[in-house]
Amino acid sequence: MSEDAQFTHAHMVRFERLLPGPLERTWQMLTEASLLPGWYGEGRIEPRIGGTVELMGGHIRGTVTQWLPPLRLAYSWNVFNPGDEVSPYPESFLALDLKAAGSDTALTLTHLPVLERFVKLNAMGWHTYLDMVAAALRGEPVAPRDAYMTRNAKTYGIDLANPLS
Repeated sequence: MSEDAQFTHAHMVRFERLLPGPLERTWQMLTEASLLPGWYGEGRIEPRIGGTVELMGGHIRGTVTQWLPPLRLAYSWNVFNPGDEVSPYPESFLALDLKAAGSDTALTLTHLPVLERFVKLNAMGWHTYLDMVAAALRGEPVAPRDAYMTRNAKTYGIDLANPLS
């Protein structure tokens, strides 16, 4: 044991996307769980600092740490297995930063830290989320999450039958 600082690196996943439509509409899509039920499932993001985050029927739980409409939303991210009162995984943080880009919205999504064994799965999941958000913002029918995940699994080299291999 040493009293000196230790230097480490944490894995993270970051996306930068240009999403169709104005900032306010994108903010609404990212913060109102009922607008994208195929991703959020049964859930909510309470619109205030300290607000509750419950997504995917309680599979994801956290607390809003930044609420700056329509520019920044950040919250803690904890994954819970069915019946768990305490997550078996380390807490991480998700930040969604928005900027107007003409008539569209530039989004930066940052999730960290991500356990090394989950980096590709995490990227596939957020890629899926952003594909679903973009389709909804374009006014297109949003396909089931599995359709996007199947396509994105190929991008990240993931075998969905054995995702951690």
